[in-house]
Amino acid sequence: MKTLLLAVIALALIIIPLSNRTASGASPKKVVVVSYAPVLNTPDFAGSFSGKVQLDPCRGVRPIEFVALPGTLFSVEGEQEQNGVKVLRVTSSDYPYPSKTGLFVDARFVEAAGPAAQERRPHLPEQVEIQKRLLAALGKPYVWGGNVKDGVPLLRRYYPQGDPLSGVDCSGLLYQATDGFTPRNTSTLIGYGEAVAVAGLSAEAIAAKLRPLDLLVWNGHVMVVLDENSIIESRMGCGGKPSGVMITPRLELVRQIMKTRKPADSFPKGSAGARSFVVRRWFPAGGR
Repeated sequence: MKTLLLAVIALALIIIPLSNRTASGASPKKVVVVSYAPVLNTPDFAGSFSGKVQLDPCRGVRPIEFVALPGTLFSVEGEQEQNGVKVLRVTSSDYPYPSKTGLFVDARFVEAAGPAAQERRPHLPEQVEIQKRLLAALGKPYVWGGNVKDGVPLLRRYYPQGDPLSGVDCSGLLYQATDGFTPRNTSTLIGYGEAVAVAGLSAEAIAAKLRPLDLLVWNGHVMVVLDENSIIESRMGCGGKPSGVMITPRLELVRQIMKTRKPADSFPKGSAGARSFVVRRWFPAGGR
């Protein structure tokens, strides 16, 4: 009986993930971001930022998930060393999106969190400040997973030959302008805030309905109404197309979108989503 009991216990220890156990059976430890911290979908930080690999989303080289802001709290699920770099496998409520390979952060970008540590509480800036920050990113390059327009200082220190991630992707443009208040992924932005009724309307009618900070979005790309006249976005720009953060007149951009997509009041499921876009109004009525 004793032998059988020991075998059952041993089997249970194998089944329970090691990353979720400590010697005392306590919950996973917490760490907090001390400076901007790139979060990857691979533990190979040394390879990704060696300078030998071009992080080219157009060719499918997309190791960056997002850049965590200072104060972001992570739960540590495990740790390992790869190519001389200690890497933590983490989860965070700031980025609740699934990754088949997991989420990883260089241990030098975080520090142990105290027992009373709380989740980061983003503060939504005033409308004028958000518009100012959006405009300040104009001309910055498109960076997959980027949301720090001037790059990550610690990347320059620890990986001087690598890409410092100076630039933003489409949702990262909005994320950096709102101090991480808005969702970091278009899969959430398609239902964020309230719907603006645009189904069946002409480009002219839709353009007339738009208000500053409204989102024109589909699952894969988002554009932000900057002001009464223009829309700002960060385009990937593969195949020689324009890339980076750019501004387009409001009506002109709506007409461009409607050449390939139809306006909808809610983003449709399935294949219909590949031919649709929605307008979402998320900023408080009357501004702040």
